[in-house]
Amino acid sequence: MAPGHRSILIAGAGTTGLTAALELARRGFRPRIVDNDTGTVPLVESRALGVNARTLTLLAASRVTDAILQEAQQIAQFRMVANGKPLAVLDTTKVPGRYSAIHALAQGHTERLLLGKLDDYEVDPEWQTVLETVSGDLQKPVVTLRKPDGSVETAQFDIVIGADGAHSAVRKALGIGFPGEALESSFYLADFRYKREIDPHFFEMQLFDPGMIGRLPVERDVLRYISTLPDFESRIEHPAPVAERLWASNFRIHFRHVETMSKGNVFLAGDAAHIHSPAGARGMNLGIEDACWLAWLISEGREGDYNRLRMPAVKTVLKQTRQLTTLFTMRNPLAISIRNIAVPVLFRLPAVSRKLLRGVSGYDTPSPPWIDGAL
Repeated sequence: MAPGHRSILIAGAGTTGLTAALELARRGFRPRIVDNDTGTVPLVESRALGVNARTLTLLAASRVTDAILQEAQQIAQFRMVANGKPLAVLDTTKVPGRYSAIHALAQGHTERLLLGKLDDYEVDPEWQTVLETVSGDLQKPVVTLRKPDGSVETAQFDIVIGADGAHSAVRKALGIGFPGEALESSFYLADFRYKREIDPHFFEMQLFDPGMIGRLPVERDVLRYISTLPDFESRIEHPAPVAERLWASNFRIHFRHVETMSKGNVFLAGDAAHIHSPAGARGMNLGIEDACWLAWLISEGREGDYNRLRMPAVKTVLKQTRQLTTLFTMRNPLAISIRNIAVPVLFRLPAVSRKLLRGVSGYDTPSPPWIDGAL
């Protein structure tokens, strides 16, 4: 069977699943993609925000990058403030390559841009379609799908990709473990729209020792605040009069990754394979990276190498996000004092700044070999 004629099912039409479908479609495949939701993430629930340089490099061939850059806000600085005093500043534009380290764009917008490009290949997600089981010989997996009208379809596929989130039905069907731990403390977030435009070109972390509030741009008149403090909204210093509070939520941070990212011809990508802190804005980007690597490997007939090639990148990112989260959430007074003395010194060291920028850019994972000149 010619590679392009292999039957491929993608479970999950978030950023990871849509990227996998798009990358496969532009390589001549016609994947089928299903999702149990009614559509893309609501725009008001901005969720993942950061789009890093690695993602922009990966999505350039499909022209999604051009569309992202038209809508996204460039993040030019990362600022850290402790008890009202500047602690460190990192210029996120000073990275090698075509793109600056990171841009901000709400996940719902990113999904819609991916969906628009996927439509060019006449591949449309089947919404409200639930993957219930994966069974049989995993070299030729059999999948049971429940459709919106309640009818059940059973079909066999050459390849199944589980991009169906942290509670992945594909992962559970395979019996793949998802070990890890959750932080004890909860995190809180809220998005505010202002009555006039604000400066959207920096990300700031305010440390209150203990506790923190992070300020992230969503749009030119919308900011997100994320905090470990339940009363954080009363501590926010708003840059302009508030027009409305758009969205609020709370969550606990987990650090988990699967024991293996594949079994037979069934593969896991994105949150189905790994979840971690939002520190460093790596979650959505790592899932997009998984999808691009898997699509390329399938097109090369090398999908058996997927776990070996992706697992080191997953472990690198989980280690980095854990370190950053620890830095921001310290409670021990002595550790906090040491951090506040050490951080300004470390940020001024070129080697440390370069390492931080590589992480924020997504350049600390292996370069995609199918892209000439990729970092």
